[in-house]
Amino acid sequence: MPVLILKFNKNIIKKFRLDKGMGLTIGRRETNDIVIDNLAVSGNHAKIESVGDGYLFTDLQSKNGSFVNKQLITSQYLTDGDIINIGKHILFFRYEQNETMPGKTDTGLDKTMVMDTDKYRSMLAESENGPTPGMSDSGDSGLLTYLTGGDGDVTLTKKMMKIGKAADSDIVVSGLLTGKNAATISLRPNGYYFSYVGGLSKPRVNDDVVSGSIKLKEYDIIQVGSAKMQFTLKK
Repeated sequence: MPVLILKFNKNIIKKFRLDKGMGLTIGRRETNDIVIDNLAVSGNHAKIESVGDGYLFTDLQSKNGSFVNKQLITSQYLTDGDIINIGKHILFFRYEQNETMPGKTDTGLDKTMVMDTDKYRSMLAESENGPTPGMSDSGDSGLLTYLTGGDGDVTLTKKMMKIGKAADSDIVVSGLLTGKNAATISLRPNGYYFSYVGGLSKPRVNDDVVSGSIKLKEYDIIQVGSAKMQFTLKK
């Protein structure tokens, strides 16, 4: 199995093994598998997950972005020797000596979305000056109503609401295979998006497994661990 080597100022801090079928989350919060204590790193910054025979790196809409081999990316399959820059830290991805490496992954997910850095910064600025946190561009706020696994309603008051087993999650759920940081609901200029973050048990929307990010529609049914909730917009 490949390893990730976390480095800072050319010094090795720690090595992390990537087992097949498992994933790692990266960020400043202590609930992540790889904790990078640096203010340039977002609380939930990125994740690496085992997909087929490969390993997919995904930026979780972090504030300062993620770079693979000096290119700003949103999602990319990793290859031996790739260098990931997160803040001022480096993650070096490599396979062990004599280990069989997978061939090129044919799925469309390995087509990296590369963005011009200046354009990316401009998009961030527009986002910061966009809608009031918790409000869509139509002025409606998102609302989750428990169907099972909880009681009452949860108003989406932040630009990003975290769902998981961690005590500091905005919505705490249970479930043996549910991740500490299982999913997020993010407010973007064109609506609310539900994103998978981590855990062996992946969340579902309308009974469909979510392994990436999808835009929510009113009356969608979201299931994370033991909780099942319906998404609506509150005037």
